Amino acid sequence: MQIGVYTFGDLAPDPATGRADHAGRIRELLEEIVLADEVGLDVFGVGEHHRPDFVVSAPAVVLAAAATRTKRIRLTSAVSVISSDDPVRVFQEFATLDLISGGRAEVMAGRGSFIESFPLFGYDLRDYDALFEEKLDLLLRLRASERITWQGRSRAPIDDRGVYPRPVQDTLPVWVAVGGTPASAVRAGSLGLPMAVAIIGGLPERFAPLVELHRDAARAAGHASPVPVSINSHGLVGDTSQQAADDAFPPLAAMMNRIARERGFAPMDRAAFDASRTLRGADFVGSPREIVDKILFQHSLFGHDRFLLQMIGGGMAHAKVMRSIELLGTEVAPAVRRALGAGDGGAAGAGDVTAAGDAAGAEGKGAGDA
Repeated sequence: MQIGVYTFGDLAPDPATGRADHAGRIRELLEEIVLADEVGLDVFGVGEHHRPDFVVSAPAVVLAAAATRTKRIRLTSAVSVISSDDPVRVFQEFATLDLISGGRAEVMAGRGSFIESFPLFGYDLRDYDALFEEKLDLLLRLRASERITWQGRSRAPIDDRGVYPRPVQDTLPVWVAVGGTPASAVRAGSLGLPMAVAIIGGLPERFAPLVELHRDAARAAGHASPVPVSINSHGLVGDTSQQAADDAFPPLAAMMNRIARERGFAPMDRAAFDASRTLRGADFVGSPREIVDKILFQHSLFGHDRFLLQMIGGGMAHAKVMRSIELLGTEVAPAVRRALGAGDGGAAGAGDVTAAGDAAGAEGKGAGDA
């Protein structure tokens, strides 16, 4: 199993000034990616948002900076909101990232968990589904052929044009991120695309039928090799269970309750948070042993190929985030690999998933529902 981290680059204002340090947060984010590489994690993902509480609106730029300072970790968006972007530019940016990183780039395509990018770039939310479907089709055609002829409703037609540069990888990995919509899982499976499932609340087992829909659709479409699945969830690894919980609750509750106020659902209190940390809860907050047990429990439900921890930030001390990444790489990942019979070599596990995805015709969260 591949094990990694993803982040939205959460920001919190300085209590004294009320202002957020964008430059400092980017520096911290690059340090987090470098550490994840050094401790043997397989993947680091960076999300795209266009809000004041997140620092990253251009994942490919951040990942390119990280590529020059890392050696083996795969670098992915988590997600790229392709519905409100131009797939030609997305392809070119990640092909360039692939060249800079020596073949470690991935795109995680999604519709996004927020809507700010649609009015920002002049798109109508009423076209939410149609935009994603059409632009995903264009992105997949771009990676399949150097020259392309294409026509749709969302952008100007392309008449036998070459798109450059071309990536190091023969097939630039593309994952599809979903939040729980069955039609999204079926679409990803039918296309032979790996699926990243964002589980940020509720009982994880209720997502098992979604994974089966994805696999059934892939088989029905004639994709002979298993198509990889990733499970993506909030979390923080601490030296002790209590320390992890006490550190994680304030920033996670602040973020979730801010969204709750925007969307009109129930806020998170400490009791709900503590319930989410149990074996059958959604959040991965605890000691290394607890995180190992929870990953293995969910593997018995999903048989997934990748696990990404959405590292809780937004006001948490950078040192605590770094310690969580260190523990995930040095204690959690080796124990999970041993338990699943993969040994301690993270790179070998990453290669296995890549090969499976390429055989299916594609390889690769929060990320957003697709």
